[in-house]
Amino acid sequence: MKKLDLRKTVVILLFIIAAFGLSFFSELISFEALKENRSDISDFRDENFILSIIVFWLFYFLLVVFSLPGAAVASVSGGFLFGLNLGLLLNVTAASTGATVLFILVRYGLKSFKYYQSNDFDNKFAVKIKNGLIQNQVSIMLILRLVPLVPFFLANILPALVSVRLFNFIWTTVIGIIPGGIVFTWIGVGVGEVFDRNDYPNIELLFTPAILGPLLGITALLLIPIIFRHFGFLPRTITEQKNEKY
Repeated sequence: MKKLDLRKTVVILLFIIAAFGLSFFSELISFEALKENRSDISDFRDENFILSIIVFWLFYFLLVVFSLPGAAVASVSGGFLFGLNLGLLLNVTAASTGATVLFILVRYGLKSFKYYQSNDFDNKFAVKIKNGLIQNQVSIMLILRLVPLVPFFLANILPALVSVRLFNFIWTTVIGIIPGGIVFTWIGVGVGEVFDRNDYPNIELLFTPAILGPLLGITALLLIPIIFRHFGFLPRTITEQKNEKY
C-alpha cells in the first residue's frame, strides 16, 4: 500500500474545497445575501463589536485561503460594517494573510510533483516564461495586484508555481491590494443607501478612468525595468546569471 503523500493531499484538498465553494457558495456570499441580512449583521456587530471583528476577519481569511467566491462582497462588507479606516485595515490584513497562507500551502504541495522539483522542461518557451517571471518577480507581482484583470485566487497561486520569494510575495501583496481595497471599502461605506434604493453596489467603479487610469500609469512604470532588462539595457541580476545555467 502506497504511503499517503501529504503534499499532494494538500493540493487536492485545496482544489476540492475551491470547486465545492464555487458550486455551492456563490449565492450564499453575494450582495443579495448581504442586502437581505444586513439588519441582523448590523445588530450582531453593535452587540458584539470585538467578536464581530474577529469573526469577519476569520471569514475573509478563510475565504481567500480556500479560494472561495465572494472576496469583493467581503471587502464591501468590511466597509459597510466597520467604516473606511477599520474596514480597510481588516480587509487588507485578512486578504493578504489568507493569500500568503494559500501561497505557502500551494508551494508546499507542489514540491511533491516532479515538474516542480526540476528545472528541466521539454518546452524551452516554458523555461523562458518561468525565468522571466522569477527575474522580474517584484514588478510582475505588483502588476498582478494593481491591475484587476487576473482573479485574486490565481494571483495567489501563480507565484507559487514559479518560486517567487515569500518575502516578495507578502510585501507586494499588501502594497498592491491597497488601492483596490480602498475602492471596495469605500463602496461599502455607502452601500446601505444603495440597498435602501433597492439597488446593488456597482463594483465596476474600479474600472472607471479616474481609478483605472492611475493604476495603469503605475503599471507602465513597472514594465519599464522589465523591458530594459529584456533588451540588455539593465545589468543582469544574480537570479538571471543562475538561470542561464539551466
